Amino acid sequence: MDVSGLSHAFGPRQALRDVGFSLAPGDFTVLLGLNGAGKTTLFALVTRLYHSRQGRIAVFGHDIRRQPSAALAAMGVVFQQPTLDLDLTVRQNLAYHASLHGLSGSRARLRIEEELERVGLADRRDTRVRQLSGGQRRRVELARALVHDPALLLLDEPTVGLDIESRRFLIDHVRHLCRSRDMAVLWATHLIDEADDTAKVIVLHQGQVLDQGPVPQVAARAGVPTLRAAFDTLTHQHQGTRQHQGGAAR
Repeated sequence: MDVSGLSHAFGPRQALRDVGFSLAPGDFTVLLGLNGAGKTTLFALVTRLYHSRQGRIAVFGHDIRRQPSAALAAMGVVFQQPTLDLDLTVRQNLAYHASLHGLSGSRARLRIEEELERVGLADRRDTRVRQLSGGQRRRVELARALVHDPALLLLDEPTVGLDIESRRFLIDHVRHLCRSRDMAVLWATHLIDEADDTAKVIVLHQGQVLDQGPVPQVAARAGVPTLRAAFDTLTHQHQGTRQHQGGAAR
């Protein structure tokens, strides 16, 4: 996935400014930013919920403007807000998603069973979603996003509201997908501890990318030992620069 020169505004408010980054197969990349940094806006542009007017988004060779169907077919998405139909069963939710992606009946049944088995919910396939816990619903959303075997997986604040066990399962499972299926993952979060030293990170603050790369390199460039300290340093420097520019303008 390649993003370059991506900007977006809501009226006078600039939500994203000249954002650019690349994801390769097998990358686990954490999009790290405070609430309001622009993470959800970025996901909305990548998934075509919003139309980008400035910049380019390509999903493994498919330009999101010129080839939207191919680009969207190559990605799976777990949105921050729940999107399951609570009155359908687990299997029905996944089957509907599979049909949208053109999977045949036999192929859909196979893929649904495979993904439910991987997230430990094969025995709940015929349970209505409203009867599941929050952590189980999140697992269903992840299984649904993977049914059509995408090359890119996007997750927007996927652990919000989950207990420790559910959160750990989700992180471990997605990291395993990167290794075992060579899948590219963009994991958006405001929780710094979800990016360990083996991950790549994109620090997004007030709509701008402040730094990106392997976690140890980002920390080293900031001159500090940890990602938490690097995040604090980068965001404080950015805030100071904006205040200085505002003062100069006045």
